Amino acid sequence: MASNGFTPFTPRAQNIPLAIGFMVLATVFIAASTLFAKALGTGVFGPPMHALQISNGRFLFAFMAISGAVLITRQPIRNPDLRLHAVRTVFGWGGVTLMFAAVAFIPMSDATAISFLNPVFAMILAIPLLGEKVGPWRWAAAGIALTGAVILLRPTTGSLQFGAILALMAAVVMGFEVIFIKKLAGREGPLQILWVNNSFGLGISTVAVLAVWEMPTLAQWGGLAGVGLSMAVAQACFVNAVARAEASFIVPFTYATLVFASLYDGIVFGVVPDVVSSVGAGIIVAGGVLLAWREARLARRK
Repeated sequence: MASNGFTPFTPRAQNIPLAIGFMVLATVFIAASTLFAKALGTGVFGPPMHALQISNGRFLFAFMAISGAVLITRQPIRNPDLRLHAVRTVFGWGGVTLMFAAVAFIPMSDATAISFLNPVFAMILAIPLLGEKVGPWRWAAAGIALTGAVILLRPTTGSLQFGAILALMAAVVMGFEVIFIKKLAGREGPLQILWVNNSFGLGISTVAVLAVWEMPTLAQWGGLAGVGLSMAVAQACFVNAVARAEASFIVPFTYATLVFASLYDGIVFGVVPDVVSSVGAGIIVAGGVLLAWREARLARRK
């Protein structure tokens, strides 16, 4: 980390209330990023924009913001593991793009709830990829969360919702990303990881968007800036939160994203979660909280 002057990414003294505040603020901006993406994908800012172009804007403006932080703090970029970063970013970009596509078809609360399955898929993937052992408590948590996902997929309506399937695919892909984040953990500083990740993401998304690129209107540029800058602020708040409290304690507060996603969806699009959405989301959150509790117990034992 930079040693000259203040940097928001420097590890700080333990401060639980401030950590919770930063994490809740992160969820405000995570949900805002998804809101801007939905608005762009459904034509609020002009003609509906392709998910590949929305994710490209997300990485473009996030890269600009994080590069500014690197310059201001004079953060050195030292020996990044380019192979791990590249693989992690491919999965991260894929997950983000699928998520942005999903919210154009289903309520933000449903897509957000389904995306919370990514730790479950990461747990399952860690068995073959990291050689981890999974006990009955963790399997039970995964089973509970997956039950909630089945409810949100609404298989009894005659056909599965396309948007829900996209959100489920996003959760699987982001589960792979978590595996590679684990491999990077402790090797490099948070700001360096964010900068390299968004650099790679900008490159990948720029190549991917060439086939569907259309010049955005001024309003669409504003929406794209909203997606990227909201995510950059969310990432900064997240890092500040985990710098002030144990990750096992603070990360479950990310479920507040669901609250803000529902709030934004209701205010902007008039979408109110129905009973099925509320039950399914509640079950997923219950499974996620149980999994987070179990992970924390295992971490303490180690």
